[in-house]
Amino acid sequence: MRFGFGRKKKAKRTSAPRKRLPVKRELLKIDGRNVEVVLRTNPRARRFIVKVDPSTGEVSVVAPSARDLSSALAFARTEKEWIAGRLADVPRPIALELGGPILYRGVEHVIRLGDREGDDTAHGSVWIDRTANFPTLRINGRPEHAMRRLRDWLKKEARRRIEDAVAYYAVELGVKPRSITIRDTTSRWGSCSSTRRLSFSWRLILAPAFVLDYVVAHEVAHLREMNHEPRFWRLVDSLVPYVDKAQKWLSDRGPLLHAYAPRLRNTPAQ
Repeated sequence: MRFGFGRKKKAKRTSAPRKRLPVKRELLKIDGRNVEVVLRTNPRARRFIVKVDPSTGEVSVVAPSARDLSSALAFARTEKEWIAGRLADVPRPIALELGGPILYRGVEHVIRLGDREGDDTAHGSVWIDRTANFPTLRINGRPEHAMRRLRDWLKKEARRRIEDAVAYYAVELGVKPRSITIRDTTSRWGSCSSTRRLSFSWRLILAPAFVLDYVVAHEVAHLREMNHEPRFWRLVDSLVPYVDKAQKWLSDRGPLLHAYAPRLRNTPAQ
């Protein structure tokens, strides 16, 4: 605190508006078709970085500065083969709709209406019909509200199961996170910040239980070891005995999780 004399009023500080970084959009021909490439700048980048969004298939190039944007598309041309391979891995979008499929806990279910329209009391708004011949998720209420209810239920289930797993592994390691956030991320399944805040993708509820458990155990272990040194991996192995199996599943089938109700381009996570 600063002390002084006089009646001069201290000027109110106003934060300068954040400067908007330049963004350009160009077309790049890949496998005979024009693909839009978004050119962005990031002052923290030390080199050009090419990215392909696993959810939308958006291709972007990050440049260290605005003056480098003119060379960014040329750099993308040198990575055309890699970009084509990543685009081939992006699954076609799967709309959530009645009669359509949904992956839940690693098992494909079909989406159906509930037994009685408008009845939310018997089983809840969304429930698993274990009497059906095929794994089925049923949604009570009016058809026009069904997909919103399903998305809300999936995110709620993700939070419940992730928070339970965090609590379990945190006790095992004697640690405590500051907060747990559930998001719709495209680049990470989970993260742990230096302030002990954990964040996870709600789409983990679509994956098998052992995959969700691995991702949670991985991030909780970072509360003890904020690195990927051998000691960190020994911690993860002590929590889940199937690290390789979970990593392979995410590598092989992880992109599929982004296909269901995919995020729209430039739309913030809900």
